[in-house]
Amino acid sequence: MTLPQGHLDLLKTDVAQRLLESKELARLAYVAADGTPRVMPMMFHWNGAEIVFATFAGAKKIKALRAKPDVAITIDTSGMPPEVLLLRGAAEVTDVDGVVPEYGLAHKRYGGEEQGKQAVAEVDKPGLKMARIAVRPTWVGVLDFMTRLPGGATPEEFANRGRS
Repeated sequence: MTLPQGHLDLLKTDVAQRLLESKELARLAYVAADGTPRVMPMMFHWNGAEIVFATFAGAKKIKALRAKPDVAITIDTSGMPPEVLLLRGAAEVTDVDGVVPEYGLAHKRYGGEEQGKQAVAEVDKPGLKMARIAVRPTWVGVLDFMTRLPGGATPEEFANRGRS
């Protein structure tokens, strides 16, 4: 039986696991302080329960996420057929003195061990303040455009889209 979009067990699918372990940027969508939508591409770290982003103190998104924590996240590939992981949840923002640990872990995954160490060393100075943004998914969607298609369509229905 195919899991419906929204089911948390979709995190266990091959597509979701590939994207959570990938070097693709996650796109974090949130509502800015002025009430307009924003999408920010960001490196991330998946710890098995939360998708974690790091940012520097003073970033405008910190205040916005605290005021309106509901977010949407997408991680997707650009190749054909695209693979897409869609997540929704509430962002929990925690102030951190020094480097957010997941900042270094993300840099290591994206750029390798040496780049990860270098990225942390460049910012790890006395007085550094960062914010840890953690989202525990409450809704999960997966699209692979082969078996899982937008709108829950079958491959046949999807192939005939736009036709009467």
